[in-house]
Formats: sequence, structure tokens, C-alpha cells
Amino acid sequence: MQKKLTRSLIAIAAVTALAVSVAPAQAAGVKGIKTGLKIAIMPKALNIGYFDAWNKGAQTACKEIAAKCTYLGPTEATGPAQVQFINKVVQQKYDVLVISAADQNAIIPALNKAKAAGITIVTSDADVAASGAKSRVTAVLPAASDRIGTAEVDWAAEAAGKKGSVAILSAAATAANQNAWIAAMGPYLTKTYPNMTWVGGTVDKSVFYGDDDATKSTAQFNAILAQYPDVAAIIAPTTVGVKAAAAEKQAKKSAVKVTGLGLPSEMAPYIEDGTVEKVGLWNPIDLGYVAVYAAGYAKAGSFKGTVGSSFKAGKTTYKVTAGGITYLGDPFTFTKANIATFKKIY
Repeated sequence: MQKKLTRSLIAIAAVTALAVSVAPAQAAGVKGIKTGLKIAIMPKALNIGYFDAWNKGAQTACKEIAAKCTYLGPTEATGPAQVQFINKVVQQKYDVLVISAADQNAIIPALNKAKAAGITIVTSDADVAASGAKSRVTAVLPAASDRIGTAEVDWAAEAAGKKGSVAILSAAATAANQNAWIAAMGPYLTKTYPNMTWVGGTVDKSVFYGDDDATKSTAQFNAILAQYPDVAAIIAPTTVGVKAAAAEKQAKKSAVKVTGLGLPSEMAPYIEDGTVEKVGLWNPIDLGYVAVYAAGYAKAGSFKGTVGSSFKAGKTTYKVTAGGITYLGDPFTFTKANIATFKKIY
């Protein structure tokens, strides 16, 4: 993890408006990947710190492989909004699309159209539904979904003293990654922590959606407290949601424990003052970086994305698992002990 994090120290252009073009690097490229590829890097939505970091990794890889890369996408994290930009990628004849799916189902027809147009597609951070898996070569994801979900439950239980009720403040109801993590949380909490429960009785009835919008996430945090005033912990498996929850907890001096997936640079003030004890995250920089390499090799035809196949990104070799998924590794945790170091990195 720490070795990979050093990549984040490479400076890149900042995100502006709806698209940012980055000039191709003056580099020899990487053996096995054609130079000069025209690559679109598309987040769920722009102006989100997590995806700014994701784009940093992608742009670093673009420079290394001597590609021409553009960061573009909608300002709201919805499938229909993303589809408009996928269509633009087709119209503008890109070679490659690296995308974090805002809606696991809604974007599949557009991705199939892009694939038919000859565009090589790699999903990163959030994948499409299994029915649309043939539209992309591989999905570069943080870690196995069950591990991300169960780790967050462990953090919440630790903070709450292994007792009390738990609620979830998620992103969009259509977000495949959050939904998979939440599905893993449900039975794990019940089985592992007998003195803890879900506020709604089941995990499905305990989820509030902030749609990766800071204002809505704040409102949903308050809705949880209003509906369940004795809630012991809130898990927010989204960087926007956990930051909003932490800020509102701090402002209201609420006793509820808050944890989830957060960028160290954004969560540092709340960890340093004790508002939040622990959050976790993989390195989003690596997600973007590895996805660009996977797409580059796939475009060259040397990487097919079949189960058991592999490719190299930087000095690390990644192997494709069931479902055409490439995992990075377990989430990393941030506490008072290490936040000062990591907040400077991403």
C-alpha cells in the first residue's frame, strides 16, 4: 500500500468544468501498449475528491504509456447523465474508455454501442451488472465486496463498543459497489456481533441514500437521527457521505459513531479532533492507474480479461478473477496514528 501511494506525489492538471484535456507525455511509452491512444477517463461525477484522486492515478498511467487522455463526465452521479458522455466518447472516436459506473444497468446499452464502435472499455471503482459484463474487458475494483462490507462493520462495532443499533448512509440506490458491500454487511453484523442490530430490523431497511451529494447526505444523516435517536453507529460507504456525516456530527456534537470509506485528506480534521475514530479506503489513485494499464494492454490485444489472465501495471502484476474482476487488495485504515502522513498524499 505505502509503495503504491508514492505515485500520488506526481503532479497533474486540475479538474475544471466538464472536461479536462491533458497533453500527451513526452515519453517512450510502455512495451506492449501502442503510444498515442486517445483515452476517456469518466468518473461517476466530477467535482468529487475521491474521483479527483482516481483521475490522478489514471493521468499518471497515461503519461507513462504516452496516451492522450481526457477527464470528462457529468456533474451528477446518475446513469442517464453518464450515458450522454458515453455517447460523446463514441462520437469523438476515442480508442479507450475507463469508467466508474454510476448505474450498473442504465449505462449498459450505451457501453455496448461504444464497444461495437471499436472502443475498448474497462470499468474501474464501480462495475456494471453481470448482464453487461461482456461490454467491458475487466473491472478493476478495490477488493472483494464482502471484505469491504465486513471491514466497515468491524470499524463500526469497535467504535460503538460492540453494542447498539447501526444505520447506513449510502450513495445512490443504483450504485452497484455500495449495494454489494451493504449486502455483505447484513448477515455479518448479525452473526459476528450478537449485541448489535440494524435500526430497521434488517440491513435493507436500514439504508438511507445521499446520492453522493453533500447537501442530501447531510439531510439523510439528520433523518437517521430523527427517526432513530438512539442509533449507536452510522456506516457511510461513500466518501461524500462519510464526510457529510462527520461534519454534521461535529456541528451538532452528536454521540453517534461515524465510520465508513473516506479520503484521508478530507477526513483528517474530523479524525484529528476525535469526531471520527477510524475510516478506511483503498488507494483510488491505484484504481485509476491500474485501469488505464489494463485498457492499454487490452487495446493492443495482449490482454483479454479472461479468468486467470494477467497484466502488469507499474511493478505489480494483477490477475483476473471470477466475473472478469481484477482486485487491488484489502482496504487500508486511517486513525490518529497515521492520518498526518496520509492526508498529504490523497
